[in-house]
Amino acid sequence: MKFDEVDRELIRAETDALSGSSPPPQHHRASNEVERVVSGSSVLTTSSSEGAGVTDRPISMSRVPTHHDLERHPTELSRIHTALSQHNSTVGRDPHSKSRDSGKPLPAFGAGKSLPPPLPDREAYVVEFDGPDDPYHPQNWPLKKKLVTAGILGYTTVSAAFTSSIFSAATPYVAREFGVSTEVGILGVSLFVLGFATGPIIWAPLSELKGRRLPIVVAMFSFSIFTIACAVAKDLQTLLICRFFAGFFGASPLTIVGAVFSDMFNNATRGIAITTFSMGVFTGPLLAPFVGGFIVESYLGWRWTMYITSFMGFLAFILDLLFMSETYPPVVLVEKAAELRRRTLNWGIHAKQEEIEVDFAELIQKNFTRPMRLLFFEPIVTLLSIYVAFIYGLLYLFLTAYPLVFQGVHGFNAGESGLAFLGMVIGQLIAGIAVLSTQPWYQRKLAANNGVPIPEWRLPIIIVGGVAFTGGIFWFGWSGYRADIHWIVPALSGLLSGFGLLTIFLQSLNYLVDSYLMFAASAIAANTFLRSIFAAAFPLFATYLFKGLGIQYASTLLGGVAALLVPIPILFYLYGPRIRAKSAFAPTTFPGAATKVPTPDSGKDMGEEPKEVIDHAAASNVPRKTESNSNRA
Repeated sequence: MKFDEVDRELIRAETDALSGSSPPPQHHRASNEVERVVSGSSVLTTSSSEGAGVTDRPISMSRVPTHHDLERHPTELSRIHTALSQHNSTVGRDPHSKSRDSGKPLPAFGAGKSLPPPLPDREAYVVEFDGPDDPYHPQNWPLKKKLVTAGILGYTTVSAAFTSSIFSAATPYVAREFGVSTEVGILGVSLFVLGFATGPIIWAPLSELKGRRLPIVVAMFSFSIFTIACAVAKDLQTLLICRFFAGFFGASPLTIVGAVFSDMFNNATRGIAITTFSMGVFTGPLLAPFVGGFIVESYLGWRWTMYITSFMGFLAFILDLLFMSETYPPVVLVEKAAELRRRTLNWGIHAKQEEIEVDFAELIQKNFTRPMRLLFFEPIVTLLSIYVAFIYGLLYLFLTAYPLVFQGVHGFNAGESGLAFLGMVIGQLIAGIAVLSTQPWYQRKLAANNGVPIPEWRLPIIIVGGVAFTGGIFWFGWSGYRADIHWIVPALSGLLSGFGLLTIFLQSLNYLVDSYLMFAASAIAANTFLRSIFAAAFPLFATYLFKGLGIQYASTLLGGVAALLVPIPILFYLYGPRIRAKSAFAPTTFPGAATKVPTPDSGKDMGEEPKEVIDHAAASNVPRKTESNSNRA
């Protein structure tokens, strides 16, 4: 892609500004004078400059002192990073991708007309945010609106996670009604979780093209329809197929809601929001078994486990439809541009997101090929994904193991057995509080490092969680196989297991995000794929494992594997920076040197040295300063 002189100078200046290595500008402004942050509107794209016949001319960068500007406006700098990540992960954003019809001749304009001349300056028609305090930007919404949106989406997420495991209480009754083995009945859980694995392939790119609201609303309606279809299924194959598609559509909030929180909350509060969201994702599956247990033990029967969850889904759909507003900044600008076009009748007004054309090859690369390359060729992604997949698989294996202990050994009914999961729920709440309590420490470290996060800061609590999780498994097995040991003892083991589950899961994902930045979506997609496969497979062999080896020895085997995985975060704590330095995907920072930022294409050839690039088109979604905002700075 060719750049004119303005583009080259701006890229060079902003790269220097971000790396902290730029020389002092030759031209100094007064401290209260307005300086511009480089955005999409201040960068002439190749198409607009060439179309308008603009000639190249040298530009002195003293006229655009980007370095001091970025230092003085941390809000806008933060949003530049966010916009860079969003645009680089958006399907069709790659400027090198070609249209599927690019080899065909242009169609006739029609009515005997010739093609019109290009717009005089396309960037003049691009809609942007009006300063860091623009009320259109989701981070500037009133706190009440943010909390209402977060509450609705939290309920939506818990509904999907709750539905995934409530079926576990129904499996013996389903197997009895349809005349199959219990393992075949467990397929209702496994296929739902398998839907969790495949759903993000669609929902993640759709949320980056059409925004967050549309996929969530459509998916929750479909999720509810397929869940109620499970309730009225007349044969086993209908039930299992509908469970898979309910999981496929239920994956939408699990995939998108974390991104919605990132859209609404800034760096100071995002950690709290994401932690709360993750607690909902994990506590949902653990709250469901005792509810499902009491339902199947009552006169209602197993079908009402599906009726009730479908009602929950329809309520979530109605709340999302009526009260959820769009939060993805590029699509917010699309809506803003549409309103301006309608009210001004100026057809040229548009947002950068509307210039994106979906390329099928790029869709496959970003949502399947690249995550798989990260999963198999990046040691950090590979090992952490195996660790997270194992503990996530055990979460669903416990749905089978707990009934074997509390029903098989202690004689509980299905509902009472489900109450034993409250130990794990409390352990996860403790883990959430522990993670939140580290936020002030993390913010101090971040401030002391000039706002540059070090991924390894996330790892100490993972190490602690790994030890706790291993201890919880041994505790559960060796206290749960004998009826003469009080039932509260194995139930309390959930305190350690639940604490370890949440701390490992949450901080591992944070570590992947910090390590891979613009490729974080692909790293998390790889992690999600593997952990969902584990979660779908583990319940299928749980009964054979615990009945074949015995509760105590099966737990010893699982605890031994968990113990073998504990050194993984220790390895990355000691050698993580060296491993990332050799990565083709992970940006690395060296003292006194510019930051190595891989391009979105740098994964195409694993031997290719990543390029340093700043995507200025992404900055079109960053709010521009107004005079009032600048005077406050």
